[in-house]
This record gives sequence, C-alpha cells and structure tokens, in this order.
Amino acid sequence: MDSALNTSVQGFLLQGFSEFPRLRPVLFLLLLAAHVVTVAGNLLILAAVAAAPHRPPMLLFLGQLSAIELGYTLVVAPRALADLAVPGPARAHPISRAACAAQMQLFVALGGAECFLLAAMAYDRYVAICHPLRYPAVVTPALCARLALACCLGGLAVSLGLVAAVFRLPFCGPRVLVHFFCDITALLHVACTHGYVDELPLLGACTVLLLLPAALILASYSALGAALRRLRAPGGRRKAATTCASHLAVTFLHYGCATFMYVRPKAAYAPRRDRTLALVYTSVTPLLYPLIYSLRNREVTAGLRRALAWRRWSIGCPGRALGEA
Repeated sequence: MDSALNTSVQGFLLQGFSEFPRLRPVLFLLLLAAHVVTVAGNLLILAAVAAAPHRPPMLLFLGQLSAIELGYTLVVAPRALADLAVPGPARAHPISRAACAAQMQLFVALGGAECFLLAAMAYDRYVAICHPLRYPAVVTPALCARLALACCLGGLAVSLGLVAAVFRLPFCGPRVLVHFFCDITALLHVACTHGYVDELPLLGACTVLLLLPAALILASYSALGAALRRLRAPGGRRKAATTCASHLAVTFLHYGCATFMYVRPKAAYAPRRDRTLALVYTSVTPLLYPLIYSLRNREVTAGLRRALAWRRWSIGCPGRALGEA
C-alpha cells in the first residue's frame, strides 16, 4: 500500500469495490456479462445500419448513438474489469493523473455528445410527424452529417473545459477515489476546496449538456403532442407515438441518471452511494439501449435480418463471397 500511496502523489487511487473481497468475483462476472452483451448489441445495430439499402435520418442517428454507447462503455468497463480481476488482498489501484484526466474527458465527451444527439433525434421526430411533406427537403443527409459533427464537437469542447477546470484544483491527502473510474463527483470529493466557486464549471457543463438539450427535446415533443391531438384517426396517433417510444425511453434513462448524479451541490455527494449508482448507469442502462431500439425499430430489425442472412450465406458459400468481395 505504501508504494501505491507514493504513486498517488502525482496520480490517484481507485478504490473500486476493494472493501468487498467476497463480492468482487460476482461483480466481475456480472460486469463482464453486461459489457459483452452491450458491445455485441451495439455492434449488431451498427451492422444493421450498414446492411440497410436505404438509410433514413433516424437510422443514421441511431448508428451514431450506438457508436457513442460503444465508446462510452469501453472507456469505463475494461479498467473496472481489470481492477476486479487482480488477485490478492483488497487494495486500491493507482491511476496516473494523465490517465485519470483522459478517462474523465472521454466519459464526459461521449456522454455530452449523446445528450446533443438525443436532442437532434427529437427534432428529427418533430419534423417527420409535424411536417411529413417537407421532411425529405428539411432533414437531408447533409444536415444529418452536420448535426452529427456538431454533437461530437459540442461534447468534446465541454469535456475539455471541464477537465481543465477540475484538474486545476488542489487535491488532498492520499487522493483515494471511492469509485471504479475517474468520475467528476469522486474527484471533486477529494479536492481541497469548499467554496461554491469551484463547482461552477460542473454547473456550467450541466447547463450546456443537460438543460439546454432537455429544453429542445421538451419543445419538440410539446409541438409534437399538439400535432397529435389534432389528428382525428386513432391509428395515426398510435403509429406516431410508436415511432417516438424508443427515443423517449432512452431519453428518460439518460437524462434521468445524469441529472440525478450531477445536478446537485458538492455537499450532497455520497461517495459509496454515487459509486453504486454509477455502476447502474454505466453498465445497466447501456445494456438496455440496444434492446429498446432493436425491438421498437422496424428498420433495425430488418437490417439485422439482412446482416444475419448475408452472414449465413457467406459461410455457406465462402468462395463466391470472396469472389464478390
């Protein structure tokens, strides 16, 4: 432990779940299973998008969402699994300052990009349902590409500013993070500051990444709801509501978890409770997203059938498949 503490002079110690030695093997197996299923599910959705002969904007947005979720889980899960798999007595695991900053930056950037992307998807649903005749002219592939790039750049810009602000703070003692990754709340908890000024960067990031996109989503669905009330045919209302169900489910999960975790003062932080909640929103909710979209989106299910059919055909006729490739 002394060497680990010496290492933490320039870096940090991730406590993870080291105080539960008997629980660590179970957590490792559960986290590994959730990670494998999440990666497989997102890869299948990306394969379905690639196999689709025609890619409507919502399908392109869904492909980007799956790519973001894939990166999101790869930022957290491998390090957590590696620490849980280390044999021997319970102990914290050192992580360098640079690696901690990189992990936090990628985590915030991908989470922020997802926030912006969910707002873009809400706008897509609004135009598709409220202005169906103008939809092909408004939501063009060029607009989709610009929105996708803007989502990524927006998340990147906010994450860089937040990381610079957090890692400028002084940190106390052995710098033990009661967490399994370098989360913002865990870092602020060990910072040697007690003023509200040091919480302003997180408040600003939450405003940009959560409140502004949430306001756009709320405005889109308010207009969409008003349009649905004007529809006289129950079948039309049901079809429109079905197209929005998947997006709403993912939006509630993502924004609900993020708001509960980060939109609160530093005095409300509880390291062990936050660690448990983080295990849910980094392992369970990403596991649900592919399931929600694959079951509720006909383009995705059709693309999956095409991808699986091509795979079976290529295995059965390897020579012909290679010749066509």
